[in-house]
This record gives sequence, C-alpha cells and structure tokens, in this order.
Amino acid sequence: MKLLEDKIASEGLVLPGNILKVDQFLNHQIDPMFMNEMGKEFAKLFKDDGITKIITVESSGIAPAVLTGLQMEVPVVFARKHKSLTLNDNIYSSDVYSYTKQTNNKISIDKRFINSTDNILVIDDFLANGQAVLGLLDIAKKAGANVNGVGIVIEKSFQKGHKIIKDSGIHLESLARIASLENEKVTFE
Repeated sequence: MKLLEDKIASEGLVLPGNILKVDQFLNHQIDPMFMNEMGKEFAKLFKDDGITKIITVESSGIAPAVLTGLQMEVPVVFARKHKSLTLNDNIYSSDVYSYTKQTNNKISIDKRFINSTDNILVIDDFLANGQAVLGLLDIAKKAGANVNGVGIVIEKSFQKGHKIIKDSGIHLESLARIASLENEKVTFE
C-alpha cells in the first residue's frame, strides 16, 4: 500500500535493534481517516475468505482491526494482555513474547466471543518474529475456529514471522513490507 509506505517514510523513526517507531499514526496517536483507508484495503484483500470475525491483540492492533471490521461488517474481538476482574476463568489463553517490550504476556479471549463456527481474520499492527500472531492462532485452534487470513499493517520481512505464517498455509497479506532497517533507513520490498 503506497500510501502507508509514504506515511512510514515521512513519519516513521528507526530505532536501534530494528525497531520502527510509528506512534504518529498507529501505536500511540491514531489517524482515523488513514486507519479507515487501511481497513478498506484489508477488506478488499480478504473479501473472498468468508470472514465472520476479526481477532487482534490489545492495544495497537485494535484500531486497524476495528476499521477493517467496519468495512467487512463483522465483529472484532481483542485478546487482553492482562487478566481483569471481569474476565473469568472461561477463557482461551496463550503465552506471547513481546520483542519490543522484552516481556512475556498471557493473552486471553473470553470463550463466549470465539467458537468453532467462526472464520477468523487475524489483524495486527506488526509482524516481526510472529509471536503475537502465533498466540492468536493458538487461541483460535483451542476454540476450534478456522483462521482464514492474517492481515498485517507493517511486516518486517527480514525477520522470521513471514515464513512461520506462510508455512502454516494461512492467507497472509501485509500492507507494507520492510526489507531492511539498516543504517536507520527504511527499505521497502
């Protein structure tokens, strides 16, 4: 998506450790009009996949997931990273390692919101090592749901996440694919 690549090039900041900071429009401040354009693109890319529900991980995946859900007219469920008082033991959960935060998180979805009749689209902000997506795939499997697609806003294709998802046979689409972040410069595929 050329519009996203242009936005990354003009507003993104490359940090040490192959980290791309895009908090101007995705991870802290959200540009809703721009996010809606991404939602339209995801809806177009997955229109033939029979999607009945979108799942994501809080918090940066929520905005692109919700606007994709709006375009596809399907519900959106987000996995919580921390157990709240309102989330009982009737949950599906998985452990996920966050590279950028250097921590392990247990993500959870209430069993009422995902089941074996669902055709899932996973939406996430970044794909690097694939841990968040693998956690969501694990939850979907525990629920008996079908995962028909994975949509990623920004993929770091030089890391292993792409191969992990493609090897699983799931339809993967990324709106921007980054080949390198060397010398503090973003190089797109």
